[in-house]
Amino acid sequence: MFARVKKSGKYQYLQIVENRKEKGRVKQRVIATVGRMDQLQDKGRIETLIRSLSRFSEKALLILSGQSDVSAHAMTIGPALVFDRLWKESGIQDCINELLKGRKFEFDVERAIFLTVLHRLMVSGSDRFCEKWQRDHLIPGTETLALHHLYRAMTFLGEVVPEEHAAGKFGPRRNKDLIEEMLFYKNRDLFSNLDLVFFDTTSIYFQGQGGEHFGRRGFSKDHRPDLFQMVVGAVLDETGRPICCEMWPGNTTDVTTLLPELERLQSRFSVGECCIVADRGMISAGTLEKLDEDETPYILGTRMRKVKRINTKILTRAGRYSEVYPESADRRKPAPLKVKEVIHEGTRYIVCLNERQARKDAADREAILESLKRKLKQGATSLVGNRGYRRYLKVAKDSTRIDPAKVKADARFDGKWVLTTNTKLPADKVALKYKELWRVERVFRDMKSLLETRPVYHQKDENIAGHVFCSFLALVLRKELDQRLADNKHRFEWSDIKQDLKALKQVEIEENGKCFAIRTECKGVCGKVFQSVRVALPPTIKAVA
Repeated sequence: MFARVKKSGKYQYLQIVENRKEKGRVKQRVIATVGRMDQLQDKGRIETLIRSLSRFSEKALLILSGQSDVSAHAMTIGPALVFDRLWKESGIQDCINELLKGRKFEFDVERAIFLTVLHRLMVSGSDRFCEKWQRDHLIPGTETLALHHLYRAMTFLGEVVPEEHAAGKFGPRRNKDLIEEMLFYKNRDLFSNLDLVFFDTTSIYFQGQGGEHFGRRGFSKDHRPDLFQMVVGAVLDETGRPICCEMWPGNTTDVTTLLPELERLQSRFSVGECCIVADRGMISAGTLEKLDEDETPYILGTRMRKVKRINTKILTRAGRYSEVYPESADRRKPAPLKVKEVIHEGTRYIVCLNERQARKDAADREAILESLKRKLKQGATSLVGNRGYRRYLKVAKDSTRIDPAKVKADARFDGKWVLTTNTKLPADKVALKYKELWRVERVFRDMKSLLETRPVYHQKDENIAGHVFCSFLALVLRKELDQRLADNKHRFEWSDIKQDLKALKQVEIEENGKCFAIRTECKGVCGKVFQSVRVALPPTIKAVA
């Protein structure tokens, strides 16, 4: 039996035909007409039929048992197809290649950087593992790269630039700074600017010394004060797009980075006045004084519990709240929000209230108090060292008991946060702009997972800076994908995206000098991700030269 194409009128039909002998002559008999060729090819039904028939093929059984000269090799193709498109369309590839002009490397530096960034996106493993990880992924242009190429590519990113590009006032400028600026100007249009910027920092500890400049001991957000660390800051624009990342020695405090970073932004990206939105950890009295002196617009969080003026004057001020978002049972809608403006000694404060969160805070406190009552009956010795309990206790010489005044004072903070601003924006707009800072915190949670690949084996500042910047570029690609999915009204878990992209493989089968590539089934959210990025899926079966 064999397959043939039969033309009838303007259409062609696929038929299954049998040869047989009748009275010494070979005759053909049509066993089945499968359908019109154009319709079968459009819907991929020929490949489906082939896969179905392969279950009954003895040859297939031989392949599985290893008793055939047929060889097969599977490679993951999903991550590279999606993120290589974003790598190019975001302009990262062009910016790197522009900096590489005139440089004579014996390997493809741009491909080495892309490989490192893709590895950061898809797995949490060391740079040393990246070389082995690449073996099972089809990433064009990376076939000949070795581990030392990846290290040299990171050195290039962290390399100090020539003096004509330098800005000594802000410390050494590196190639990664030039890439950030090129990306900004490349993606900027008439409607994009930095009128509003979000800024936050985190710390990354080292197992080693952390280079000559970066590795210092300081306040560790990872609770590892015994190790050297560095401080990394990220700046996002109003749309949530990462603009740049900054790096400081590990003994740098948050409150000393805000003003220099604002000045550096204005210098690097040629922006005029911009409103800075930052969290309560970035604020000091001197910072506020300087911002007011320079008339720099700001929206800043406050330390409600630690600043006496806030918890005794601002939170207790009478006045009605204005509703911004009503409470709704639909979790897809914005969280409930009310705001109240308070002017105290010439300073403008915005008190924000989420009543749903207030009920949760009250319930959590009640649960702690119930547990505390049971513990007090068993003895008070172990309670004093518990911070959750200690905030509600009154300790006397001969007794320890729950202090009703402390309980009442704590209730004032339920579901609330307080902002201070020198802008003329309405109170509801101030609150909504500050809530966008939480997007930065989500970015840092993402970045923390990307930075799990800590620069353990890097001993020079250039390598460390390049290592961190690769994580930042991975974050840029992650946010590019999030935006494409949001534009198509998709919301997928990142873990699902990674798993389904990794499941898309290409199996190359070679027999008797002929090679064919078979693509596996597109599962889960993978198809919608490809559609959102506008990447066509490879054909199910194709010949490979």
